Amino acid sequence: MNRMTVRWETGFAWGPRTPPRCHAKNAKRQHHFYITKHSFLVSSYAKSGFPELRLSFPFATKTLASAQIPRLLSAPMGMKDELDTKSQPVQAEPKVKDKEVSAPEDVEALDEMEIDKKRHLNVVFIGHVDAGKSTTGGQILFLSGQVDDRTIQKYEKEAKDKSRESWYMAYIMDTNEEERIKGKTVEVGRAHFETETTRFTILDAPGHKSYVPNMISGAAQADIGVLVISARKGEFETGYERGGQTREHVQLAKTLGVAKLLVVVNKMDDHTVNWSKERYDEIESKMTPFLRSSGYNVKKDVQFLPISGLVGTNMKTRVDKSTCPWWNGPCLFEALDSVEVPLRDPKGPFRMPIIDKFKDMGTVVMGKVESGSVREGDSLLVMPNKAQVKVLAVYCDENKVRCAGPGENLRVRLSGIEEEDILSGFVLSSVVKSIAAVTEFTAQLQILELLENAIFTAGYKAVLHIHSVVEECEIVELLQQIDPKTKKPMKKKVLFVKNGAVVVCRIQVNNLICIEKFSDFPQLGRFTLRTEGKTVAVGKVTDLSSSSSA
Repeated sequence: MNRMTVRWETGFAWGPRTPPRCHAKNAKRQHHFYITKHSFLVSSYAKSGFPELRLSFPFATKTLASAQIPRLLSAPMGMKDELDTKSQPVQAEPKVKDKEVSAPEDVEALDEMEIDKKRHLNVVFIGHVDAGKSTTGGQILFLSGQVDDRTIQKYEKEAKDKSRESWYMAYIMDTNEEERIKGKTVEVGRAHFETETTRFTILDAPGHKSYVPNMISGAAQADIGVLVISARKGEFETGYERGGQTREHVQLAKTLGVAKLLVVVNKMDDHTVNWSKERYDEIESKMTPFLRSSGYNVKKDVQFLPISGLVGTNMKTRVDKSTCPWWNGPCLFEALDSVEVPLRDPKGPFRMPIIDKFKDMGTVVMGKVESGSVREGDSLLVMPNKAQVKVLAVYCDENKVRCAGPGENLRVRLSGIEEEDILSGFVLSSVVKSIAAVTEFTAQLQILELLENAIFTAGYKAVLHIHSVVEECEIVELLQQIDPKTKKPMKKKVLFVKNGAVVVCRIQVNNLICIEKFSDFPQLGRFTLRTEGKTVAVGKVTDLSSSSSA
């Protein structure tokens, strides 16, 4: 008798009602996909020649012979011991804390599920390399019950084997081997956790200057920022001084629309600090004027607090007075919960910049909804190529939902377009009031710091970063220079500008890009210009060139 192995296995950050993820393989090929009906599994794959079929559910591991599949179809997803499991069980690697859950009566219940009514916030962790961003993110997931003790023990052993004992918490966020060997985040890590009032998506941005473009991608999706600063002697100074990423990350975060900032002074338990109030006050006093000069209202939009990301002190619960007698403020979870959700427009035209795409029973795109709402069955456009598509399914976090609104991070399955016809930076848009696609636009720029001996004038070339677009651009013409005192255009004709200048100019790109005027859609109208790995200017789109529109 042919045998199939069907496994329920615990998966990282999977909710109790997650659609099963199937992995089928034989000696020559393999395939994985999400399913919402068990019948799809049997009709499409039971006869396909794959000797093993693996289903990932947030329940116990099971091994079933193919004769038991008919019983699987009629059984509820939460079944446990009623199925005969005489065959050898396959142990799944534990990744999240097991929880008792009430299962839906059938898989159709997944189709009816709506997004949790809790408010949702995207949090980007930024800061200089080695400040402890990934460790702090991993500790949050552990403290919120997303990762269990056995997994932590496994990571501790892995880190010890690499002689990197203090890195084990970072392994929760840094999942690929390159990141673990180097101890540096490369890609933007993504994970989810909840408090009593809020669903959070963590975006763990890389801190090394070589990966700033990836940090920009993460910050562009964020509602609030957590700036992680190391209190260890020498480390704060390295990150803060000229060339350190603390400064550049703050400037980029503000430019990219991260309006609220939590500044967490990490490594307060280090032997060079020992929860010193003097060291904490020194860091706060140096950071405050810089944050103010970067455009933050420090009293209203910025909050400082001390933590230890490695051991979790002052994170889920307030630090004990015996450890830090001078701190009377909130812990990190309390501070995150107190942040207000930004204003969002669920009834506006739909806009979702695409950050990634892949094949999975069709074409799936990923991104954050910036405006409007989407539901199964909607007809939309993929811009700028004006491809008409239909929404087959919508997934929020790992849950299938019927509809989703602004601020949500989604995977959307589409028909009507091939995966290879989509690029990062494309935008999923409503058909009515679709997003503009242009090769030229007018913008107001603030020059931050040009390369040595460089002149900012017509013909200047840079790399444009706007939402998820990365595109080479050229300054076509300088139109006006803005007086820094009066904020009004200066009368004399401008030929070139220096550091600190504010100028209105025309910018041209080679390929069509989807953008909006800053006054209409701030999230899709703010940008940065970078040259040779350095941020040289920040700006906002003031007008779109009608002659260049698609």
